[in-house]
Amino acid sequence: MQILEVPGQVICGLEELVGHSRSGVTHVLSLVDPDLPEIVDFERFGMVHRLVLRMHDIIDPHPGMILPNPSHVETILDFGAAIDSEAPSRLLVHCHMGVSRSTAAMAAIMAQAQPDKDEDRIFEVLREIRPQAWPNSLMIQFADEQLEREGRLVAALRRHYGTQIKSNATLSDWMSELGRGREVAMAL
Repeated sequence: MQILEVPGQVICGLEELVGHSRSGVTHVLSLVDPDLPEIVDFERFGMVHRLVLRMHDIIDPHPGMILPNPSHVETILDFGAAIDSEAPSRLLVHCHMGVSRSTAAMAAIMAQAQPDKDEDRIFEVLREIRPQAWPNSLMIQFADEQLEREGRLVAALRRHYGTQIKSNATLSDWMSELGRGREVAMAL
């Protein structure tokens, strides 16, 4: 699937799901907290290929919480690779707010779909799809390793964080309050 070249890919949060139920979505990647009940809004979507992964949106271990791990990212990449590039398709990736887990997953899928695409361009497109994107750095690190990007995806993420903070100074405070200060410190 040439994700970067196909308009209409969607990243959203839970509150926005209903608005996309009739938008021609063919594939859904749900990245949700482990204790979240099944999302009834998907009854409105009809037949879609859907994968649900359950993990918390954290970057450091916390007692009782599930940290994203390499197998989560491998499963995301397998899902992205299985989308038929010949058939018309539209991917929707969501998490709780459509800011971190979902944007990390979409960036990983885009990087996989176009291995020669510049990493900074991947994050530019990500901002076009979801302007508030703040990808989970741990997930991006795993994607970088699995896609053999040799640190270029993580380096581009640093620049992306810097761009996001320049465009919205309150992001650094918000992310720090959420325990993501290490990501704020990554910003270039």
